[in-house]
Amino acid sequence: MEGEARRRWILKISVTLIYLFLLAPIFIVVAAAFNSGEFLRFPPEGFSFRWFQRFLDSQPFVDAFLFSLRLAIVVTILATLIGTAAAFYVVRHSRRFRDLLRLMIILPLPVPAILTGIALLIFFYAIGIGTQGSIALVIGHTLICLPYVFLTVSSVLVGFNQSLEEAARNLGAGPWTTFWRITLPIIKGAMISGAVFAFIISFDQFPISLLLAGVGSTPLPLQLFDYLRFSFDPTAAAVSTISIVMTVIVVLITERLVGLESLYWGKR
Repeated sequence: MEGEARRRWILKISVTLIYLFLLAPIFIVVAAAFNSGEFLRFPPEGFSFRWFQRFLDSQPFVDAFLFSLRLAIVVTILATLIGTAAAFYVVRHSRRFRDLLRLMIILPLPVPAILTGIALLIFFYAIGIGTQGSIALVIGHTLICLPYVFLTVSSVLVGFNQSLEEAARNLGAGPWTTFWRITLPIIKGAMISGAVFAFIISFDQFPISLLLAGVGSTPLPLQLFDYLRFSFDPTAAAVSTISIVMTVIVVLITERLVGLESLYWGKR
């Protein structure tokens, strides 16, 4: 018993240290955002909201934030629709090439984003699109975010009891009625979970944005990178803190809608 208790304490201490290691950079950035000094440093010299005000007064930062927000919303909608449709096709209708299709859809996950960005950049210039406007960013971000929706929805569809749909059709419901009344309520948690991941990944995406951003379409991570090249004040920490807070808000909203347990492979 004493050996088992010792192992439990070692496990608890190890897990605590791992969490502290992972969360320490976030705490440092948030603390630095309230620094009253002139330079980005830790520990802070004092407490002040001046750098958040500096962010609000900076038109490039505000424009980049709003652009990233609009981009993430559009990408989330596209990734959710395409990812859900792909999951239905691969799980229920694909036979011979199922494994190949699954591999092609989730390929952006193991491949470094910088390589994906380079490939897309070459492709867009080859077909004459280039990086003008934001169409390249939308396509690139959607490609990166698509696997998250696909995997969460697929995990639910694999264990889906199709007899529920068959019962609805036997009772006279059409395909669309069956989908809206039976299928959608069951997979809704997985779709929302995938959408949350897609929104967060798109909003914070840097490598794809670095390569595909055109003139007048600068996402927030890219604007922050350019700012840090010439300035090293706590404004950067304030911008990062705002991104962290927004991510937490998205997660809390999701918890209200479907519960945090749905964030793990779409379970309900």
